[in-house]
Amino acid sequence: MNKVIEELGLIGIVPVIALDDAKDAKPLAKALIDGGLPCAEVTFRTEAAEESIKIMAKEFPEMIVGAGTVLTPEQADRAMNAGAKFIVSPGLNPKVVKHCIDKGYPIIPGTSNPSDVEVAIELGLDVVKFFPAEAAGGLAMIKAMSAPYTQMKFMPTGGINASNLKSYLDFKKIVCCGGSWMVKKDLVAAGNFEEITRLTREAVDTMLDLKIKHVGVNMANEEEAFELADTFKKVFNFEPKNGNSSIFSDTAFEIMKKPGRGTHGHIAISTNYMDRAVYHLEKRGFKFEEASRVVKDGVFKAIYLEGEFGGYAIHLATK
Repeated sequence: MNKVIEELGLIGIVPVIALDDAKDAKPLAKALIDGGLPCAEVTFRTEAAEESIKIMAKEFPEMIVGAGTVLTPEQADRAMNAGAKFIVSPGLNPKVVKHCIDKGYPIIPGTSNPSDVEVAIELGLDVVKFFPAEAAGGLAMIKAMSAPYTQMKFMPTGGINASNLKSYLDFKKIVCCGGSWMVKKDLVAAGNFEEITRLTREAVDTMLDLKIKHVGVNMANEEEAFELADTFKKVFNFEPKNGNSSIFSDTAFEIMKKPGRGTHGHIAISTNYMDRAVYHLEKRGFKFEEASRVVKDGVFKAIYLEGEFGGYAIHLATK
């Protein structure tokens, strides 16, 4: 998979935007970045698209700006010359796809049926758009259609929103989802970029769903750990579950039999998607201890952030 598309997969959501005035490009890009989505698919349906891509790419070089609704090789060239880092098309036009491949442009063409997917495979692609996602059968269609094509992955776009986002992203053959609910045209037209930032942040929060999973409490020894577990049983009726290095009191507390990470203990934060959570938290300026990464049976299970927070170590964990 192309590195640009891999990063889109870590971001998880690609805002699909149509700009009628290039003056909105800079504040919109900033709103998306501030909200936690440093990417955009700028559709070539408007006269302002090319200039908007150019402004975004110049002002925010860290942003992954792509061009959508690309219908011709000439449009693909214009988009890439303006600074686009990937190309998206609504359908699968072999002429456009071949042109992009020959030029080294990452391209995600639209598909809606098995025949389209087979053409994409023949052209050497391993990621395609599924469009229009909801109208073309939604997640059920993607699952049914993808079964024979074990290596193909999808970027569904069209009808994706906050309520169905997770159901799509939970399917392992989906790289990321395209959506426009956080960049509605009326908000852009009104210059309400603060609301776009809020909706973007809300979309990221919905995707990651970071929640406290349990609190680990450091005890001096095994005897004290059992005493605390017994106290929690008496007070809260939390049933203790004894393990090798700790005792779980219900699911809320992990009572350590000897001091572990953190001055006082640790806090486990669950998330829907470990890789995406690491990516987004790193974008927020936090670092992780790679040596603490836990992978079991090929599944990324946990990793600690660097440092302590109020005397507690913090680690991410799968739900």
